[in-house]
Amino acid sequence: MNRVFAQGFDDAESYGCAPPDSVYAEDWLINPNHIALVAEAGGEPVGALAAYVLPKFEQARSEIYIYDLAVLERARRQGVATALIDALRAIARAVGAWTIFVQADIVPEDEPARALYRKLACEEITALHFDIAP
Repeated sequence: MNRVFAQGFDDAESYGCAPPDSVYAEDWLINPNHIALVAEAGGEPVGALAAYVLPKFEQARSEIYIYDLAVLERARRQGVATALIDALRAIARAVGAWTIFVQADIVPEDEPARALYRKLACEEITALHFDIAP
């Protein structure tokens, strides 16, 4: 997954410079609130999606947040991202999530992603994202 994200986002530093060890990766993968999906073509990974199930406090329900979704350039515009989101929708139904949400940067190079999300979404909400240092 990290290789797909590194290449798909052109961000080798974030996704490749300090990969987690196998114990951390296994712990992440067995957590029922973590979702990792990989799309393959010809036996090679061409897309990946990382998401989180967020149990809510105000009602006994959950949301799913798509944290990362990338498709390698050679596999774009072939339905890979839609297939990953469709697989996530099935997981969302299985865990009883009431919605799936995703953030998208407002930069020209992310317009194809925003167009996909608009096509699949039932609602588009404008929000700001703030990073706050711990």
